[in-house]
Parts: sequence; C-alpha cells; structure tokens
Amino acid sequence: MVTFIISIILLVAGYFTYGKYIDKMFGPKEKRPTPAYDQRDNVDFVPMKTSSNSLIQLLNIAGVGPIFGPIMGALYGPVAFLWIVFGCIFAGAVHDYLTGMISIRNKGAHLPELAGKFLGQVMKHVVNIFTLLLLLLTGTVFVTSPALLLHHLMDGRIALGVIIFVIFVYYMLSTVLPIDKIIGRIYPIFGALLVISAIGVGFRLIQTGAPIPELTLSNMHPDGAPIFPLLFFTITCGALSGFHATQSPIISRTTNNESNARIIFYGMMIAEGIIAMIWAAAAMSLFGSYGGLQEVLARGEAALVVSEVSTMLLGSVFGTLAVLGVIVLPITSGDTSFRSARMIIADYIHLGQRAISKRFLVAIPLFVISFILTRIDFTILWRYFSWANQTTAAVALWVGAMYLMIAKKNYWVAMVPATFMTWNLFTYILSQPIGFGIDLNISYFLAVGLTLLWIAYFYYQYQKHIAGEHFQLDHPIKMKMSI
Repeated sequence: MVTFIISIILLVAGYFTYGKYIDKMFGPKEKRPTPAYDQRDNVDFVPMKTSSNSLIQLLNIAGVGPIFGPIMGALYGPVAFLWIVFGCIFAGAVHDYLTGMISIRNKGAHLPELAGKFLGQVMKHVVNIFTLLLLLLTGTVFVTSPALLLHHLMDGRIALGVIIFVIFVYYMLSTVLPIDKIIGRIYPIFGALLVISAIGVGFRLIQTGAPIPELTLSNMHPDGAPIFPLLFFTITCGALSGFHATQSPIISRTTNNESNARIIFYGMMIAEGIIAMIWAAAAMSLFGSYGGLQEVLARGEAALVVSEVSTMLLGSVFGTLAVLGVIVLPITSGDTSFRSARMIIADYIHLGQRAISKRFLVAIPLFVISFILTRIDFTILWRYFSWANQTTAAVALWVGAMYLMIAKKNYWVAMVPATFMTWNLFTYILSQPIGFGIDLNISYFLAVGLTLLWIAYFYYQYQKHIAGEHFQLDHPIKMKMSI
C-alpha cells in the first residue's frame, strides 16, 4: 500500500516539477496564433476552452490501454509500478507535450508530416503506414472491447453484433462531423463516468486496506515472461504510448493558447498514469496471487478482471457505474482513432475536408477494413497493436529530440527515452514470434547495434537540417490571434 500511495504522489509531483521544467524549456509563446485560429475551418480547426481540450485529450488517450495494459502488466509484479511512474513522468508525458507543441508550431500537422520534416521524407511514408496501421488496430480493438463489456454487463440480452454495429455508427458520426458537434458536447458526460470509476476504485483500494504488494524488482510473472522487453509493450498507455502522438495533433488544432499546453498534454498524461496505477494495484491485490490473476485473465481476458474488480470493491450498483466508466474509455479513443486516420489520409493526399462528402470519402473505406479486422482474435490484434504503438512512440520522441536539438534546447529530455525505447523496440522485433524469433540474449546485443545505426542516421539528418538554408523550425503564421 505504501508503494502505491507514494507512486500516486510522485506522479502528481512530476506534473508540478518536471512538467513545469519541460514547459519552460520549450518556451510557449502566448501571443503566437495557434492553428485553431490561423487555420480555422470550423471542422477540425476550431478554438475551444482549455477545460474542454483537457478533457477531450484525456478521454482520447485513455482507451482500454491504461486499464487493460496495466492489468496484464500486473502479472510482472510491483516492478510494473516503476515503469508506470517513471515512464509516465520522463517519457510518456514528455512525448505527449512535445508532440502537441511541435504540431501547434507546424499548422496542426500529424506525426507522418512531422516525421517527414524532421527525420527525412522517407520517414514520412514509413510513419504514415505505421500510424494508419496503429489507428486502424486501435479503432478496431476499441470497438470489440467495449462491445464485449456491454454484452457481458447486459447478460447477453443484446446480441454482440448489434452492439458492435451501434458503436460503428457512433464512430462514423464522430469521425465526419465537426469536432465541437459531438465530441465537444458529450465528452463531459463521459468524463464524469471516467472520474467516478477511477476515483471509486482507487478510494476503495485504500479504504479496504487492499493487500497491494510493496516494491520489489523481482519478476513475478507466472510464466517467467521477461521484463525486458515485454513489460514495455504490455503497459503502454499509462506510461508511454505512440497512440498519443496520433491524438495530440487533434487537440493541437483546437488549443486556443500555447500557454495551456502543459495542462492539456503533459497534465492529462499524468492523469492517465494515475488511472493505470489504480488498475495495476487492483489487479495485483484482489485475486489472491499472480497465478489467480492469470486464471481470471485466461477465463475472460482483462474485461473480466475489470468487471470483477468493480463489483468486488463497489458493489453491484456502483460497480456497474465503474464498468460503464471503463466502457467509456475505449469508445472515446476509438472515435478519435478513426477521426485522426481520416485527417492523416486527407493531409497525405491533399484532400480538403470542409465538404462532408470528402470526409465520408476517406472514412468509409476505413470502417470497412476495421469491420473485417473485428473477425480476428483480440489477443492477436493486441500483439500487433503493442508493436505498432511503441514504434510510433519512438518515432515521436525522435521528432521531439530533433526539434529541440535544432532549436538549441535540452534535447536529452527526448533523446534518452527515445534511445531506450528504440533498443526495446529492436529487441522485441528480433526476439518475439511476431518478428524474427531470435534468442533473447542475442537479440539484446543485436538491438544495441541497430540502435546505434539509427542514432547515426539521426545525426546525419541533423547535419542536413543545420546545413540547409531554407529549413524552418516553426511554420510562419499568417494572422494575429484574437481571443
């Protein structure tokens, strides 16, 4: 219990200390017009209040990841707490802040465009594929997971296919309509459910004196699965997630002032880290042992753990509200996954999105592909999601490092976590069945070599940028902002 409480305190303190340092180091400009004004189209570029932007950002990034991931990561034991706390403060929140701010400085650009600008045009096309893969997998997973929870909550009285269809209809509307018409209006309701579920479970863990284990560096996984690299691909949202790099540009297009970026981007990642801590602690403490948790996961995946934890701690009525709060999370990330995919494709092929017919033209094929993907087993999808997700996170951190290096600011805040995740990424690809299946110990060393090669490429691109006469770090603005 002491480790749990200290972890929560550290996360909050991280926002007021390291988060403040990152913000001051980057240097927000209050008088610089944001894309919400400079590019305003009343569809995707719409200035909104900081409170709305913060809530939308939190709900966008907090899908099932900060719940399902920490529940599965809890099998490793309290070492998972370290990754959630330090990963969130020094990697995930920095990742989200830099992605959001660099996007704001570049007309609300999405990650593929930023990767092309800062890491070379080849990376633009590579990252575009990775990002769209990630968003499609995320959107699909965030259709099936809330549908399964709702199906279970209603004791199967409504067919699973019907629930999936209804969610798809909602996703379609939220993808093509202006952001302030659906997302901006219903998210406060969803946000209330999110807060109720997270605070309720966390409060009851403390009140009941749940036997949350104290910190140990031992690997508690019943199957002996290695911490490196698997833990960092099991717990993504809540610590570091490339999915967030696809969501921050959505809010960069509605942020009304750069001075609000710390609370919107860094702060909401800290909030997600707290959610992840609560569910990891609940999973570790309420099933008797790590083997007991594994048995529940085997019977119904993480969705069953959510249901049992909520009922166990909050009773049937409030437990149902908590489950509804969890259902809200993937739905409010699934809708913006498809919205982000639409925007990225439209930017890539230079197709204006003012006309709703053009939005449907991009969106419909995405939903057809996603529906086909719902026929694939969830656990298989999750493995590929984790791989694509952390690849995207590493790229976003390297973009941040390049931006700060060119700007002559402290680029180590991005380069250190970027290097660490790149090494993990190569180790994962080399050693896992979805990759090359090479012996893990050999993969560790091969990954070091591949990481060094990437760093050499990174410095090569840096030299090209500083030698270029026409490279613009920030896109020039065309109007003055009036609030």
